[in-house]
Amino acid sequence: MIGIITAMRAEARCITRQNLPIGQIINLGGNAIICLSGIGSKAAQMAAIELQNKGATALVSFGIAGALDANLNPGDLILPESIYAGYSLPVALDWRTRLQQCLPSSLHIIGGTLAESQCVLTSIDEKYGQAEVTGACAVDMESAAIARVAANASMPFLAIRAIADPLKFSPPNALIDAIRPDGSADLLQVLSLLLRRTVNLSTLFRLSAELRMACSTLSTVTQYAGIELGINSNYSTITPNQSS
Repeated sequence: MIGIITAMRAEARCITRQNLPIGQIINLGGNAIICLSGIGSKAAQMAAIELQNKGATALVSFGIAGALDANLNPGDLILPESIYAGYSLPVALDWRTRLQQCLPSSLHIIGGTLAESQCVLTSIDEKYGQAEVTGACAVDMESAAIARVAANASMPFLAIRAIADPLKFSPPNALIDAIRPDGSADLLQVLSLLLRRTVNLSTLFRLSAELRMACSTLSTVTQYAGIELGINSNYSTITPNQSS
């Protein structure tokens, strides 16, 4: 059984149309179960442990990432060969290869290292610093926590991450507090930021467009390589049931 963890609701919708309850384990109808963990390493770790307790024998970190390399663009797919969290955490390379072989040539796929961050990187200086320290091409907040749980249990682990924000453009720091744990926006807080001109509409439009590009890539992965993730071939029309 493959356990899939997404931090954000938008990421989960790339796998199933269901409005997943945060923190609950849902059966996808094939050989996969999924958990919408919420953002951050602690939430991801808890979800990974719960998936393991529910019978998962392999774990997948599925979602978006920030670029640490100027050559990466929104919608590029990161299939890392290792995870950096102060030390290297392994990825199941045979599994990674099988999944990549299922994907269309239209996707721009990158390997390399995916780094851990405990917070959203909101400036190019922060991203340059992370790249220099880690040697990674991209960064997220959850994959390392999931990889640690997998490594401690001797389970295969795979990270599937699509670039949302490029190196030179990041979510503004003022916007972070307006994001709920499942990645959705608190519209009243966003409106307040707009009225105070702390954030402008063009920034919001760009963030939204880049998230859509990343999610399009993630949906393509599910469409073409769902079998490698244990997902029912009718994933988009199934009605998942809560795992017992």
